[in-house]
Amino acid sequence: MAAGADLSGGLEPVAVALWPPGEAPPGFQYSPDNVAGADGDIDPTEITFPGCLCHTSSCVVHVCSCLCRGENYSSLCLRPAEEEEEYTRPVFECNAMCHCGESCQNRVVQRGLQFRLEVFKTEKKGWGLRTLEFIAKGRFVCEYAGEVLGFNEARRRIQAQTSKDSNYIIAVREHLHNGQIMETFVDPTYIGNVGRFLNHSCEPNLFMVPVRVDSMVPRLALFAATDISAGEELSYDYSGRYHNLPVTDREQKSLEEDNRLRKPCYCGSRTCASFLPWDSSLFSTPDACSGSSP
Repeated sequence: MAAGADLSGGLEPVAVALWPPGEAPPGFQYSPDNVAGADGDIDPTEITFPGCLCHTSSCVVHVCSCLCRGENYSSLCLRPAEEEEEYTRPVFECNAMCHCGESCQNRVVQRGLQFRLEVFKTEKKGWGLRTLEFIAKGRFVCEYAGEVLGFNEARRRIQAQTSKDSNYIIAVREHLHNGQIMETFVDPTYIGNVGRFLNHSCEPNLFMVPVRVDSMVPRLALFAATDISAGEELSYDYSGRYHNLPVTDREQKSLEEDNRLRKPCYCGSRTCASFLPWDSSLFSTPDACSGSSP
């Protein structure tokens, strides 16, 4: 790929740079959005949500049906749930069926990249991703997009890997209000976006939030956990935790048993756990911690 080329091939609103010149990561098909996986069980492009009836340029909380759970964004920044430090409230954006305008403030993740990012070769971690401009805390940075798989296909792919293979599959588990647990498996190995180059950190500067636009299939959106300077590498915690929350005793036992399969962590943070997070549920043990380990 020539110097100055766009890794996304023009599929993103902002070009994705590549460094160093003359080198490129292993080939894959770029897709800015999730696509149906090889098992075909889930179609992330299907529109199943009804749209709001707001005939305004921007929707208003308590009036718009999409904002019945509260306002999602303020000046493009994700708003935390009231009286909570973390961003735990479900996020639903206006969708293709809504009557509001494209400039509606409740349309953020669906607009795609808004910052200049660069895929670059790291010293120990393979390829990584950094920002070429300042990103304010709470701003949307990028999605972790790829093939949306069912559990069986995700497990089949994991089990087919060797110790030399990179694992890009992430498992996100959400506890719904009715007590059910919704699982989403995304694999950008063969088809994916710039999010596949994000490295793990035990002290990340991004955090992941499932954001729903057209259906219950979430978009795995990554937001800035703090102000991020130009040139800084972007990272998130593959386990899905934030602020390096401690694992439970059961999870710790499972992790210790699986150390022979885990890969070393080179994030260099003060609280580094030495190993990348590991999701043993995709092998055999249920109720293990979720995550991925590219």
